[in-house]
Amino acid sequence: MNILVINGPNLNFLGIREKGIYGTTNYDGLLEMIAKKGEEVHCQIEVFQSNHEGAIIDRIQDAYFDGTEGIVINPGAYTHYSYAIRDALASITTIPKVEIHISDITKREEFRKESVTKDACDHQIYGMGLEGYLQAIDYLIKK
Repeated sequence: MNILVINGPNLNFLGIREKGIYGTTNYDGLLEMIAKKGEEVHCQIEVFQSNHEGAIIDRIQDAYFDGTEGIVINPGAYTHYSYAIRDALASITTIPKVEIHISDITKREEFRKESVTKDACDHQIYGMGLEGYLQAIDYLIKK
């Protein structure tokens, strides 16, 4: 299975920003964890990260054509207001998608409780830390 993991803005700063919320594992640690999972479950997993909305939309659209069979997306702050990313996700109905959040967005600031992208995904995982990425991969494999 070919899985694409998309990380939005500031996720490249894992282990640097707000350690009390996002933990102390840095972005390279997350990449290593995902690569190990890919080996364990015999999946090809590509990870893409951008701080730019348009680049994320372009990568979602490219997934329609490049053999991607499942998407894990952590849109970061775009979760709460990017209808453009939501529409890009909604446009690729043939690929299952899981929205992931490291923190429990339901227990944070009011604006973080709203996800405009979740309805364009098949499943949402939040509050499980980095382990949520692995759960999302498992979900896609079973789907």
